[in-house]
Amino acid sequence: MAMASSSRPLFFILCALAHLVTLTIAQQPSFLYHFCSNNLGNYTTNSTYQRNLNTLLSSISSNSEINYGFYNFSTGQDPNKVNAIALCRGDIDLNACRSCINDSISTLTTICPNQKEAIGWYDNCMLSYSNKTIFRTVDIVRRFYMWNPQNVTSVDQFNQVLRTLLEGLRSKAASGSSIRKFATGNASAPDFKILYALVQCTPDLSRDECSDCLIRNTGDIPVCCDGKAGGRVIGPSCSLRFETYRFYEPMVDDELTPPLPLPPPLLSPSPPPPSPSSINTTITEGKDNKASPIVVIIVVPIVAFMLLIISICIFLRVRKSKKKPERGTYSTPEAQDEIGNVDSMESDMSSSQDHNSRETDVSQSKSEVKPLSVNEASITELYPR
Repeated sequence: MAMASSSRPLFFILCALAHLVTLTIAQQPSFLYHFCSNNLGNYTTNSTYQRNLNTLLSSISSNSEINYGFYNFSTGQDPNKVNAIALCRGDIDLNACRSCINDSISTLTTICPNQKEAIGWYDNCMLSYSNKTIFRTVDIVRRFYMWNPQNVTSVDQFNQVLRTLLEGLRSKAASGSSIRKFATGNASAPDFKILYALVQCTPDLSRDECSDCLIRNTGDIPVCCDGKAGGRVIGPSCSLRFETYRFYEPMVDDELTPPLPLPPPLLSPSPPPPSPSSINTTITEGKDNKASPIVVIIVVPIVAFMLLIISICIFLRVRKSKKKPERGTYSTPEAQDEIGNVDSMESDMSSSQDHNSRETDVSQSKSEVKPLSVNEASITELYPR
């Protein structure tokens, strides 16, 4: 028993440590892709090129003057000159940018340990270095694709919205300054979805170079991502991404086309802004609200009709089972008139009990027709066509 009780705290400590390790691994950014080029040769350990590369990468990671997310450095002399470019996504803050670049330096030099030219991408940044000139150079060869496995239903309409959105963002990004060529935006898509998109060029490109690069990337969408709810076309000089959820940080001017407004609630206040995974739930609630008047229109006349039938049946049953009053029982004039009416009915129906039964059946059959005509009149009056 003592051994079991002493091992229990140790078990909980091990579980807590395993949970922390799992969280740490889950929070690590994923390295998307890389190219290790052998076309420009390799360098050896402790060579001049490696020293220049280490110096250059260290200057990028320690630089505190650049605050707009684009780094362009060179060091050394040919043939050991090293050029490097680092670009952060335009919507992330400076601390996240520097952290991403440091991760890229560590990862890329490990994956490509001897190549003079290499390029790699995290979700938030890109790092590229080479012994050839890469500044103000458009690279449209080394690009890759990623896509969302979810399919859209209205493919043609979705593609039309996507093309229009990307055209506007391309023009906006290409018109950016020499420190940032970046744009985000959203538009209303089919099936009550909101389409979000992001485009970016390295800011050393001209307006036409940026626009042409993004046009080429857009042309790859049918190849990689046709009919998909999301996709990316990523290259060294430009990249684009689209999804049906917001994947970027909100910008001041990222709304090109405002999304369709949600229908106002009928009975309850508006819920808080939905996360990307709950947008369909909000729309579904709107559909249920639209169905409520239809249900009321159908149920009300049916209930009224049933109540009318029940009332008439009760009336006929009470009338049939009502006993005949005796003479001299009523002392008021109205009662005497009623007795006279009963006497008149007795004299008319004194032939036989069967005759009286037939009269009652005929009277009931005539009464049963009334609810139908009354109900039809009420429906016509309440809901005119």
